[in-house]
Amino acid sequence: MPELRPAIKLAIFDMDGVLDRYDLDARLARLSAVTGRTPDSIHAAIWKSGFEDEADAGKFSAEEYLAGFAQRIGAPLSRNDWIAARRIAMTPNLDVLSLAADIKRKAEIAVLTNNGFLVKENFDELFPELPPLFGSKLHVAAEFGAKKPDPEVYRRLATRHGIDPHAAIMIDDKPENVAGADSAGMLGHRYQDFSGLKERLKSIGLI
Repeated sequence: MPELRPAIKLAIFDMDGVLDRYDLDARLARLSAVTGRTPDSIHAAIWKSGFEDEADAGKFSAEEYLAGFAQRIGAPLSRNDWIAARRIAMTPNLDVLSLAADIKRKAEIAVLTNNGFLVKENFDELFPELPPLFGSKLHVAAEFGAKKPDPEVYRRLATRHGIDPHAAIMIDDKPENVAGADSAGMLGHRYQDFSGLKERLKSIGLI
């Protein structure tokens, strides 16, 4: 039986862990190979330091982020090498991409990923399947000056698209991000497997 909520007008997908299978270890290994720094030292300098979180929340332009990345790991890093390392970690989830295409027949679809402006500028190279499917609705958290699970990032995305948060569903693999979407008034769904997502979307009449 369909859930008693306003009709969903916008289905929002997380990228890493939903639209793709993300492998941070593979990314770190590639970065290590091109910089000569160990994977552990790169992880500590970027992810454990809070630098990546600041970038996700919009603190740095793409150029500032890339320069800061190289400075923190203590080795030069070109944009092309950064993109190659990011892309090697991303295996498209073809089942979920197909489901998004099905939803698009009934509602709008969008992406909201905790990433910075360098990802925003390079979706074509990082994940070429996304731009033809999602068009201009490919969003990184940095655009909104906040990152998941802050409820404000979901509200700002809904405002950008002229809808009430209650008319959107957020599909994410992290429970805290789903909770943030719920707090903002959206319908949240934690992605754990394809069959569970398909059943949830059926229950709200999107497929």
